Amino acid sequence: MRIIFLLSLFIHVVCQAQTTENDTLIIVRKNPKKGFYSDYILFIPKETPLNKKLFLLVEPNNTGKTSDSISVHKQYAIDLASVSSVGNNISTMLKIPFLVPVFPRPSSKELVYTHALDRDVILEQSAEYKRLDLQLLEMINDSKSILRTMKIEVSNKIFMNGFSASATFTNRFSFLHPDKIKALAIGGFNGELMLPQDKINGIELNYPLGINDFFKLFNQKFDSETYKSIPQFIYMGQLDENDAVQFDDAYSQNERNIINANIGDNVQKRYIQCQKNYKQHNLNATFKNYQNVGHWTTSSMNFEVITFFFNKMK
Repeated sequence: MRIIFLLSLFIHVVCQAQTTENDTLIIVRKNPKKGFYSDYILFIPKETPLNKKLFLLVEPNNTGKTSDSISVHKQYAIDLASVSSVGNNISTMLKIPFLVPVFPRPSSKELVYTHALDRDVILEQSAEYKRLDLQLLEMINDSKSILRTMKIEVSNKIFMNGFSASATFTNRFSFLHPDKIKALAIGGFNGELMLPQDKINGIELNYPLGINDFFKLFNQKFDSETYKSIPQFIYMGQLDENDAVQFDDAYSQNERNIINANIGDNVQKRYIQCQKNYKQHNLNATFKNYQNVGHWTTSSMNFEVITFFFNKMK
């Protein structure tokens, strides 16, 4: 596999073949002038078609722990992109490029759960952590220019994938930018999904529980109709009890109280309730529950996710 450290806007690749010859990993340096304050990883699998419109796959990074060392988060992102992950399997099997941001998750700001795009992230004003959703959009735009120099063309809309915290990030990102997503797949997300409504049982649902203060935070209305059109594959293992809801870095005490009392006080209860809610709102979501599976994926699950995206490539 070739590894490229990208230091400038353009790379020059001369390729006479109709597909790429090798797996290629590009580490793109942060570029505040372009609107992103972290590096990102771009993986291009061998046999990626050239001069043909493809979809870019995007998966937020999820280190699984806090660290003030960006090298820790970078290594996890590199492994996610190129070694072993659902996203890498999708990219490799479908022959499409794969982008993974290297967002930090600092121990010095342990309540700012960057890898889940929580409320603290949205309220954060420091340049490095501010509006990571917009930073990711700029990374996507930048990657298109890089891929174009390699004769790889990608659609304006992306595929998006996530598991655990990155699933939560993907779920919330899709509410903010539904017009950017062709299809998404998420799993292992604590059973808790953002709901497309203002209130539940008379209680206001502010971000990230719902859309009550959506306009106040983002200066735009929630685009319900576009969101409904996004094909979503949403899955959980029946034995998955990994419950971030009960921890302060993921949710505030107020958010936790609302979730436990009105949606469910454990992962599987919430998952059932969120399924009902999404179906009531006529979202284009397919739900799957896997027996004898906890907070992990299996090869058969990965294949089902790959098949889902394959069927959306038309």
